[in-house]
Amino acid sequence: MTGLKRADLVLGTGAHVRVVGKGRKERCTPIAKSPRTVLKAWLREPQRGYKDVLFPSAKGERLSVHGVQYLLNKHRRTASKICPSLTQKRVTVHRLRHTMAMDLLQGGVDRSVIALWLGHESVETTQIYLAATLAMKEKALAKTTPRRGRRGRYRPGDSLLAFLNSL
Repeated sequence: MTGLKRADLVLGTGAHVRVVGKGRKERCTPIAKSPRTVLKAWLREPQRGYKDVLFPSAKGERLSVHGVQYLLNKHRRTASKICPSLTQKRVTVHRLRHTMAMDLLQGGVDRSVIALWLGHESVETTQIYLAATLAMKEKALAKTTPRRGRRGRYRPGDSLLAFLNSL
């Protein structure tokens, strides 16, 4: 994101951003309608900075990793006034990426599609991001049916107790 140029952004039908990731691999990531509207407004603003940088720093240069973290912290503090639980949270780009992957998973998106979205070559790499949430575990548990059995405390028979005592 910090290295994006205005030319990397394609708006209109099939809106997407061209990103060059690890290993200099290029991929296209679609842009949802609400950020598309914001980006169109951003592009109408007078260009700031050098070399057609899409999101320049205050000095007009490419944003650094520290600059992005500064902005995340600034907006987390603002948001924590409305949502106090954010006060003690550490918000990072990596956590936002993980959250997006989990939202896609909970929305029913196939893991292979999530892997493509994240730019992973294999679904196994994506598994790191997709640790099951409590809600997902509860949903899976609700799908199970208990075995037919008697209620109450289990009482082992004499032969089982004798065997265990012999060990």
